[in-house]
Amino acid sequence: MSKKKNKKNKLEKTLVEKILDQHKVKYRQAEFAVTEDKGGVAQMDTSILKDKEHLVYKTLVCEGNKTGPLVGVVPITEHLSMKKLAKVSGNKKCEMLPLKKLAKTTGYVHGANTPIGIFHTHHFPIYLDDTMKGEEEVGVSSGKLGRSIFLNPADLAKITKAKFADLLE
Repeated sequence: MSKKKNKKNKLEKTLVEKILDQHKVKYRQAEFAVTEDKGGVAQMDTSILKDKEHLVYKTLVCEGNKTGPLVGVVPITEHLSMKKLAKVSGNKKCEMLPLKKLAKTTGYVHGANTPIGIFHTHHFPIYLDDTMKGEEEVGVSSGKLGRSIFLNPADLAKITKAKFADLLE
């Protein structure tokens, strides 16, 4: 038996999954293939989900001119509106955190940022896109490249003290 798998043939738990276990939040693990683009940035292949790809959300770390770091979580098929994020977070403007500051600020590399891990470690404000509210479960990173967890959006909001808002361009 390999080290990565436990007796039940599940993946070894990430810190995020352990946090969810501690809070008795139901989730399921998922693993996706990861490739690097020309700039050396990890890209997760979620095409196997076909018409359910919109249920996987990306965690975008931004900087507000008043609040400092904050997080917007939107479907991987969509784009985050910086104006809407700024307005809902009480900033005049927001911009993406520069890639070179990402791991130092959040503790996660590009492609592995997770609202649960970031909130647990840093308590940055988390904003979840409204599109999540109508879904039974959504996927977010579990803090490791190629690894996601699927959970109920209300549970995600509760564990990260997140606010729902219209965040899409």
